[in-house]
Amino acid sequence: MLNLVLFGPPGAGKGTQSAFLVDHYKLIHLSTGDLLRAEIAEGTSLGLEAKSLMDKGELVPDSVVIGMIRNKIAANKTSNGFIFDGFPRTIPQAEALDALLIENETSIAAMLSLSVPEEELVKRLLLRGKDSGRSDDQDESIVRNRIKEYNKKTAPVADYYNRQGKLRNINGVGTISEITRSLMEAIG
Repeated sequence: MLNLVLFGPPGAGKGTQSAFLVDHYKLIHLSTGDLLRAEIAEGTSLGLEAKSLMDKGELVPDSVVIGMIRNKIAANKTSNGFIFDGFPRTIPQAEALDALLIENETSIAAMLSLSVPEEELVKRLLLRGKDSGRSDDQDESIVRNRIKEYNKKTAPVADYYNRQGKLRNINGVGTISEITRSLMEAIG
């Protein structure tokens, strides 16, 4: 099973690149946001628990998110693997994901970390805000704060996978096809 973590700050191109990797390697795309919405729509016990918390403005705890990932893996035991997009965001999440994968006799093959300079990220996100209408991508101070929060809270997860020898840093600047090629070379 080929299990990949696609990693990088907001605006690095994870969504764009994950679509190519999913198609090329026939992987299951695992986005925690998509999982949450699907579990809520299906009315599962985890979905109802998540909705109750979200309705109160609270964060969904790691245990609930890991439970949703567990369900997705269990439902796709014969897949070629998974691409984790937007997860894990913390070292405890990475540890929980590793434990879950070990339970399923598999592991993360690589963390593909897209590196993009901050000014390029800001430019991309503001452009995306114009195109998508996403309000959080239209205010430069909010965009810069999201990048700052990523660097402070999420970027350390790369060190976790680096210690395991699984981190692959990829230049996230260039044409979409150049970046896709670099990702595929890193996967091997």
